[in-house]
Amino acid sequence: MQVIETFSPEETFELGRRMGEQAQPGQVCTLVGELGVGKTVFTQGMARGLMIEEPVSSPTFTIVQVYEEGRMPFYHFDVYRIGDIEEMDEIGYEDYFYGQGLTMIEWADLIQEILPEAYQEIKIEKDLEKGFDYRKITISEKGGHT
Repeated sequence: MQVIETFSPEETFELGRRMGEQAQPGQVCTLVGELGVGKTVFTQGMARGLMIEEPVSSPTFTIVQVYEEGRMPFYHFDVYRIGDIEEMDEIGYEDYFYGQGLTMIEWADLIQEILPEAYQEIKIEKDLEKGFDYRKITISEKGGHT
């Protein structure tokens, strides 16, 4: 487990960028954090690290947004509005989770039962006592061989 503190949206973006540069094909990440904590900023950084230039926004109404012009595909899921796990089957989630790109899943706790055996959890938390832009980012490996 790794804990990183950032003190500005720029630092949160930069951490995402560095992680995107190191990402491997087939990697699955979950992104945990309440609304307004900076999940989109982090994800935009990751996309930049994958050499994706187009704007990245949260796919709130489409469940998944696919970006293919980077060094590998980037599959950005936001399952906040998912009504039923069957909706994930309908969009063929396995093709993404077990594909050749980087998969990022926001609100992954809602689809816990279909997550791959091994994935990386990225948890972003605020602490207003440490400042408005302070973020504690915890990165941990889940399942598999750690």
